[in-house]
Amino acid sequence: MSEPAFRRMTAAEYLHSEEASRVKREFVDGFVYPLHGQAGASKPHTRICANITEVLNPVARHLGCRLYQSDMKLRIGGRRMYFYPDVMVVCAPDNPRDNFETQPCLLIEVLSESTAANDRLGKFNAYTALPSLQTYLMVEQSERRIYAYERQGEAWQLSDFKDQGQINLPCLNYSLTLDEIYIGVLK
Repeated sequence: MSEPAFRRMTAAEYLHSEEASRVKREFVDGFVYPLHGQAGASKPHTRICANITEVLNPVARHLGCRLYQSDMKLRIGGRRMYFYPDVMVVCAPDNPRDNFETQPCLLIEVLSESTAANDRLGKFNAYTALPSLQTYLMVEQSERRIYAYERQGEAWQLSDFKDQGQINLPCLNYSLTLDEIYIGVLK
């Protein structure tokens, strides 16, 4: 007996099936991609996300923004793409009926071997097309290094932080340090 043929899915079918799915899946132009690393995220990945959340959540709340860590979908391009960023900050008005966000000002992905290429290319292109996005951070977990993309008008400016430094986060009026990101992970 042969395997069933793979078929495209509509965004509505994806959203409906995602509610019952045992694994998180991202959706890009009709195709669904399981997030393989969710059940087995490394300790550094988990700690980095927790450190960032611990530092930025009070800042975001004070400004009336919302911070999500890995469990909130981001919808991009109408209904063409849905992703689960590792950390997302949204300062736009909330629509409590939606189980996704559409206007983040800050997105953060912690790089791993299985996701780095997609985070650097596919997600970079999708994320930086969002008019609301001001900063996109790609965080290494095997070394103290952050690739920070900041919107400069219509262009994106890359800053590469290694070992030390402060990353300006305009939508939160805050500078996040590498020490805050890597506490308990890498010295």
